[in-house]
Amino acid sequence: MKRKSWQLFAIFGLVGLLLAAAVSCSSKPAVNSAAKNSAELEFWTMQLQPQFTEYFNKTIADFEKENPAVKVRWVDVPWSAMESKILGAVAAKTAPDVVNLNPDFASLLAGRNAWLDLDSRISEQVRSLYLPNIWKASVLDGKTFGIPWYLTTGVTIYNTDLFKKAGIAKPPATYAELATVAKQVKEKTGKFAFFATFVPEDSSEVLQSFVQMGVPLVDAKGKAAFNTAKGKAVFQYWVDLYNAGLLPQDVLVQGHRRAIELYQAGETALLGSGPQFLKAIADNAPTVGAVSASAPQITGETGKKTVAVMNLVVPRDSKRPDDAVKFALFLTNSQNQLAFAKAANVLPSTVEALQDSYFKSVAADAAPSDRARIVSASGLAKAELLIPPLKDVKKLQKAIYDNLQAAMLGEKSVEQAVTDAATAWDQR
Repeated sequence: MKRKSWQLFAIFGLVGLLLAAAVSCSSKPAVNSAAKNSAELEFWTMQLQPQFTEYFNKTIADFEKENPAVKVRWVDVPWSAMESKILGAVAAKTAPDVVNLNPDFASLLAGRNAWLDLDSRISEQVRSLYLPNIWKASVLDGKTFGIPWYLTTGVTIYNTDLFKKAGIAKPPATYAELATVAKQVKEKTGKFAFFATFVPEDSSEVLQSFVQMGVPLVDAKGKAAFNTAKGKAVFQYWVDLYNAGLLPQDVLVQGHRRAIELYQAGETALLGSGPQFLKAIADNAPTVGAVSASAPQITGETGKKTVAVMNLVVPRDSKRPDDAVKFALFLTNSQNQLAFAKAANVLPSTVEALQDSYFKSVAADAAPSDRARIVSASGLAKAELLIPPLKDVKKLQKAIYDNLQAAMLGEKSVEQAVTDAATAWDQR
């Protein structure tokens, strides 16, 4: 579950063509009597076998025991294949009944009416069981298209050895502090403090920084809202770091994978990632892993922290929509979420499950990844999906990143870059 695995943002040029013909404008599922009597529910997950096979087999068996008239067929799809497979299945009206996606990719199809509208099927009482900010992550244009499942909030993984050499007592908590740390690390060690990608198709970390620093990306009408004094200040922040030599030059061409490589090689002092990645660092780079610790996620003046959400959606053409919703709610109830969170070292999206002591404290000799879990869970109260579900979210990221790059390379002034980015988005 690498950090980049939360970025299911790829835009398919054929989405509109495929779904314009395949999905009608009706908001009610087209279910005939024969379809309602389909023998089983089909449930797709993303690359969760074989590590969690035992968990899912047991959970499905428990559901079938409670609902003897319903059988569930579980299909695990490779991560790299999910987008194309679900697009094809929706277009051909052969989609499964329940699908594990995330709000970013799911919202692309939600905007084309591919998923069941859940507002009339899930009561307010049931919704209140989930973290309010997380529930909002699966709402587009006022309609709920998904049910929250497991989560992760990022932490700041840092190299205590490099911090000591640079004379830094504690990791930065804000972007303002990050700029100071970046300068000090470079001056004292010759290394970079961190790596943040500006590749439009890759991580949205920089895009999220706008929201954390108090800059809304779009307004209520979906128009660019970052062409402001604060928006220009964020552009200037990143341009200044690059021009001062405090960011590696390849931030313009390399993705988040490069951030991981540099940190594991001991060439950067900080890495924004999920807490579970500390174990991977220990395995891949034992020397760096031995001096790695975790701190809360870096944020801006708003104090907002980003969260990566995985959800469950029910295709509008499900043959058994009622049973599909019932199964999705069963998978995401507090008991089952807590069990999965412990197995996968992720966070649950229900209020009750998050109150478990597993997310509150660890033994003094606990592994760094376990300590990071507590740090991660403690930030969930202020965590939210910083980039709201948008049908064209990657176009927004491209407009901003392309113009940021132009300003960083001196091809445009910051003011012109911001104006051009806003125009590119509004005229998309």
